[in-house]
Amino acid sequence: MNRLEFINAGLTIMGLSHLQPGKIMDTDPNLLIGKGIPKLVGKNYALLPEADKAFREMSAAAQKQGITIKVVSSYRSFERQKSIWNRKFSRFKSEGMQDGEAIRKIIEYSTIPGTSRHHWGTDIDVINAASIQEGDVLLTQKFHDDGPYNTLREWMENHAQDYGFLMPYTKDEKRSGFKYEPWHYSYAPKSIPMLKQYLKLDHRELIFSPDLKGGDELNQEFLKSYIKSHVMGIDPSLLRLI
Repeated sequence: MNRLEFINAGLTIMGLSHLQPGKIMDTDPNLLIGKGIPKLVGKNYALLPEADKAFREMSAAAQKQGITIKVVSSYRSFERQKSIWNRKFSRFKSEGMQDGEAIRKIIEYSTIPGTSRHHWGTDIDVINAASIQEGDVLLTQKFHDDGPYNTLREWMENHAQDYGFLMPYTKDEKRSGFKYEPWHYSYAPKSIPMLKQYLKLDHRELIFSPDLKGGDELNQEFLKSYIKSHVMGIDPSLLRLI
C-alpha cells in the first residue's frame, strides 16, 4: 500500500471517508487556532482521543524493538505558542535584527501563533527515551548517523504510517516552508480534514493579539504568502484532500 492509499484507508477506518474536496469538517475555528478548549487525553502529553489511541498502539509496537517513544511536545495553546514566539522575537531583536529579519529567522522552525499544527491535538514531537537526553533534544543531527535518536527516526520512517502518523516537514528539497523536522509527526486521519477547514479561515483576524511581538509585520499580504509557503509546505500526503 502506498502512502496515498494509506491515507484513504485511514480515513475510512476513522469514519472520515465521506470527506471530499468540496467539503470541510465542522470544527470550532477557535480550536483550530489554539484559542478553544479541546477535549484532550494522554499521559504526560495531550492529544485528541483518536490520535492518542493510535499513538499508544504505535508506542507498544516500538517498545518491542527496544524503542521508547517519548512525546516532548503535543498540544500547544495559542498563548503557549505566543510565549515561544515573543521570546524568540525578543532574542533576535537583541542581536540587532530588524523586525522582518527576526520574523524570517523565527519561521525557519517556529510557527506564528494561531498557525501551528500543534494547536489541533494531532501532532507530536518525539524522541527515544531509551537513549541519551542531553541539552536541546530536537536537533537534526541527533536523529541521524550516530545520533541518539537515529534508531527512532529509522523505525518511525518505516512504521509510523501504519498507525496513521506522517511526517509533515520532510527532507524533500522541493518542499517550501519550515525546515526538516525528523521528530515531528501528525495523525493524518484527523489533521488532514482539520487543515482543510483551517485554510478557509480569516487568519489575520483570528491570530491578532495586541501583545504579539512583530505583529505589525504580519499583514494580510504576508500571511497569505506564509500560509502558502509554510502551512501548506508539508508532505503531499497531508494535502491529500486539499
